[in-house]
Amino acid sequence: MKVSRGRCLLLDHIKSNGLTQSEYARRAGRSKRMISHFCKNERVMQPQDMYTAELILGCNMRDLYEWLLIE
Repeated sequence: MKVSRGRCLLLDHIKSNGLTQSEYARRAGRSKRMISHFCKNERVMQPQDMYTAELILGCNMRDLYEWLLIE
């Protein structure tokens, strides 16, 4: 079985926590531009970015992307 990363769900989690991308970027110590890149699926979050999101947003790292199973 192979797993492929799909759409980034970071923006969904940011919104569900009542934050803006700017506020999230400030808390995460990242630029607003980088957070925008993640949310638009233009860049892939590194493990440390996903762990930071887990801590700030109270989600699980695996919930930050759609995961596609390829058989």
